[in-house]
Amino acid sequence: MQHYIKVVQSLSVSMIEGGRGIMGNAFATQPPLPIRLYDIEASPFCRRVREVLTLLNLDVEIYPCPKEGTRFRPEAIKLAGKAQFPFLVDENTGTQLLESQDIIDYLFKTYGKTGKTPKKWQNLPTIPVLGVLASLVGGLRGGKAAAIHANRVLPAQKLELWGFEASPFTRLVRERLCELELPYILHQVAKERWQDMGPAVLRAKPGPYEPVKGGKREQELTKMHGRMQVPFLVDPNTDTNLFESAAIIDYLNKHYA
Repeated sequence: MQHYIKVVQSLSVSMIEGGRGIMGNAFATQPPLPIRLYDIEASPFCRRVREVLTLLNLDVEIYPCPKEGTRFRPEAIKLAGKAQFPFLVDENTGTQLLESQDIIDYLFKTYGKTGKTPKKWQNLPTIPVLGVLASLVGGLRGGKAAAIHANRVLPAQKLELWGFEASPFTRLVRERLCELELPYILHQVAKERWQDMGPAVLRAKPGPYEPVKGGKREQELTKMHGRMQVPFLVDPNTDTNLFESAAIIDYLNKHYA
């Protein structure tokens, strides 16, 4: 029951955010070197950046930096010179950026189709009132580091997570990954067309779901794992592959909490 309450809260966060972080470019080109994002899942400023990453369908390495975090937060502060998040590092261009608006403008300029920031993403409010409300509705999960047993160490290889920003089920997994300070590769598999919107039984296009041919959803989930469902977690450290948010969170708690 508690998990379903969290799902409803997470769905409410997506609704408050106006559905941003759902749609993305099916044929996005990934840069040669991974983009790194030092991130706090519950931060409305970090959420803005993650929404744009979903829109551009850019994969990213996430380094969780929750409050009281000891694994990556000190590293980010040393690199950035201050305790401010999000903090983006892109070794493809030698770029390091603070400030969500600056990061958003950079992402559109460097990886967007037109090289320009769309009007709706320009001059975002200095105080994201709706974003703060969304974080409160979400219970501020993913904002503070969890207690980790002394014998737990960082996994040798990064976990990998397939999802998209506005997916309420994926958000629950990201929240726990942040609290446990587990670094992971976030593979964006955003919805690719308007017919994909909504629950499966309510989609405009009837019949079995078919991803866009040659798109990220087809190449990275449907072909590789036989179905399109998020979240999907791969832990190469234990050779574990999991669908279903509840099962993934139980696994993370068992192995890393």
